[in-house]
Amino acid sequence: MRLQSQTSRLDLALELTLALGLVLSPSTQLRQEQLPIGLSEIFLAGWVAFMGMREVLRLGPPITPALARIGMFWLLMTLALILGTLAGYVIGDVHDTGLFLHDAVAYPFLAAVSIFAVVEPGASGRLQRVAWLVATLGAGSLALQVLQGLDFIDLPLFDPWFWDRLRGWSANPNQLALFCAMLLPLSLHLAETSTNSTARLTALACGLISITAGLMSKSDTFKLVLVVVGLVLVAIKLRAWLLRSEGRVGLRFAVAGILALACPVLIGTGMVVASTMGEQIEAFAQGFSKEKPQGSEQEAEIRFAAWREAIVRGSESGMLGLGPGPHLYIPVAILAGRRNTRVTFSGIKHPDDNGIPNFEAHNTLLDLFTQGGLLAIAALVWLYGTTMLSIFKTRFDGLKAVLCSIAIFSTMHLIVRQPMFWFMLDLSLVMALGARTTAPTNGRG
Repeated sequence: MRLQSQTSRLDLALELTLALGLVLSPSTQLRQEQLPIGLSEIFLAGWVAFMGMREVLRLGPPITPALARIGMFWLLMTLALILGTLAGYVIGDVHDTGLFLHDAVAYPFLAAVSIFAVVEPGASGRLQRVAWLVATLGAGSLALQVLQGLDFIDLPLFDPWFWDRLRGWSANPNQLALFCAMLLPLSLHLAETSTNSTARLTALACGLISITAGLMSKSDTFKLVLVVVGLVLVAIKLRAWLLRSEGRVGLRFAVAGILALACPVLIGTGMVVASTMGEQIEAFAQGFSKEKPQGSEQEAEIRFAAWREAIVRGSESGMLGLGPGPHLYIPVAILAGRRNTRVTFSGIKHPDDNGIPNFEAHNTLLDLFTQGGLLAIAALVWLYGTTMLSIFKTRFDGLKAVLCSIAIFSTMHLIVRQPMFWFMLDLSLVMALGARTTAPTNGRG
């Protein structure tokens, strides 16, 4: 009995350590300027070290479907990055050595986090408990950041504002927005899987706090997540409601038919409204953006220039990539027709204006294309796609929203280096595969 109690306490300590590492991952203001690590990396490294020792002592974990998928991805990713590094060396590519080493260390670290998170026994229960810790601790940290931003409390270690955008404890508002975009659907998942009203209300409160902080960050991508995820959840719930009773054709299917017939009419009406109210719609879109019209246009132009340059740089290596790290020239220099020229621009944040390629495409697939070529893209699309297909066969609607949020943010940011991304993917994969193996057969062989 005492041994079981000690084991449970140890498991709880490990789960809390992992949760703290995940919650603090966007708090990049806590990092030392001389070292690229902070409290998040310290907690995660401690968790990885202990999990690694435990697996060595028990001669390795059993190979489960979830572990096999995650392990296969990292094998393919490692091969892609090695081939990319060799391709870059052969063509004489010049890159930022510091940023190259940063990614070369970050990827194995994230691989260890994502692999140890899904090891059995008890992966689904462990990840669910960590999810509750992440939701509650994350909502608590977001509440403190919002209160500090509104001047209700004073935390001298942090500067919560980036101009008029809340960044909280992060270096930039987009890091805060990404965390909120993942915490919101996670909270919805916990609310729908809760068995009592108190836990359900707690989860919903966590989601409400994440919405508040996300909107205060003024991230256009977060606003898009709110809209798209809301529509997706409505569509999923409507479909579940219509198909709840098998073999009965009644009001539900009549409503479905009416909606199906009404869609062309609604689309046609929308096209007419869009053509006749163009100015109003444009004004709304400008208000939806955090920037003024000129700033939004310039930001879009720079982003598209970075995407085009990512395709060019990836193609230069024979679509093998150029190895870890960013590989783009500063987009403003590209727009000015000076591809390898030092240019300063107030709207662009890049690591170091040293005249060599060190800018990211801010698009997950395109950044992976510059690093590991088509093989890296194929590996990520395979892992995400199979997880999406698996989770959409279950009733975990909150996790479906999680994967939708990931997809939206991945188009505007590089998110594969975020520990929260891998935790969400692990949770979705384990829960989906667990639901598939325990699904009732309805008496059929």
